[in-house]
Amino acid sequence: MLTIKDIAKESGYSVSTVSRVLNNRRDVSPEAKKRITEIVAARHFVPNNNAKHLKQNSSKNIAVLVKGTSNMLFASIVEAIQKRVEATRYTVSINYLDEDDNEVEEAVVVCREHKPLGMLFLGGNPSFFAQSFQKVNVPCVLVTNQGAALGFENLSSVATDDEAAAEYAIDYLVGQGHEKIGILGGDFTLSHTSKQRFLGCRKSFGKHQIPFQERKYYEKSNFSYESAYRAMERLLEKAGDITAVFAMSDVTAIGAIRAIIDNGRRVPEDISVMGFDGITMAEYYNPKLTTIQQQYRVLAERSVEILLQNIDWNVAPMHEIVPFHLVQGESVKRICPRAK
Repeated sequence: MLTIKDIAKESGYSVSTVSRVLNNRRDVSPEAKKRITEIVAARHFVPNNNAKHLKQNSSKNIAVLVKGTSNMLFASIVEAIQKRVEATRYTVSINYLDEDDNEVEEAVVVCREHKPLGMLFLGGNPSFFAQSFQKVNVPCVLVTNQGAALGFENLSSVATDDEAAAEYAIDYLVGQGHEKIGILGGDFTLSHTSKQRFLGCRKSFGKHQIPFQERKYYEKSNFSYESAYRAMERLLEKAGDITAVFAMSDVTAIGAIRAIIDNGRRVPEDISVMGFDGITMAEYYNPKLTTIQQQYRVLAERSVEILLQNIDWNVAPMHEIVPFHLVQGESVKRICPRAK
């Protein structure tokens, strides 16, 4: 485990200088503060319990705002966040919102009523942040969505590159011979995640010179089994020629598979289905899902580490992209593409 002595040795400064930086003291040169905070950030250093700090702060709570109650990826991230925070001096409170709620306005209320030291946002709409995030005055981390472009001094982000991941998903389906591909995702005006993933899909279609009729092949769905089931039924009605479906979450993919089977078709023999997230159920579902896997533990742990660094040492915002992986399951079948 990294200690203050280790930081002192690596930085070339004394233990007392490192201690002053960690305690956000002003009697430190800008050069020393810059060098030490760079090491702290790069080495993911988080301090152990500090009685003095506990005494100085009446609140030691970190608030987590979660958009959506059916997102199983978020459930895994929340569990990992709780475990990570439990290893520190802080406590954590979880606040669940509907998918369409304004998470920033809710954050303003939470700050006013509960006075947390920092906040984590699971899911978020950048337009809401642009409108009113200036009202939030505690360190925050946007989890699973990128926040660098927003430019707020108290907002960091840890995310998967949704656009690149969705592009990779369509590339894979095209590589398996599919060209008539349906897409199940959210409302672009409400879900920034869905918008980014759709942009990735369009990029892949363009790269492979495959025409895509959005009105015919795209169907809106919340990230829930029931919503996905109904959306898949609508997609089958208007686009019966599809050979594959890209679902923007594994929960959506599972709901879609049930609808496909209930409508007399087979997966993957008649229609291949690809998910996104890599939740545990995807591995044990029948058929085992082919999906884009997000590293939920890394997303959770880095978000907590960055937030604690911001709280304790006023470190500058950090924006990190966590790599994704393709998991090849049993829900995608290779076919011979139609002759053009």
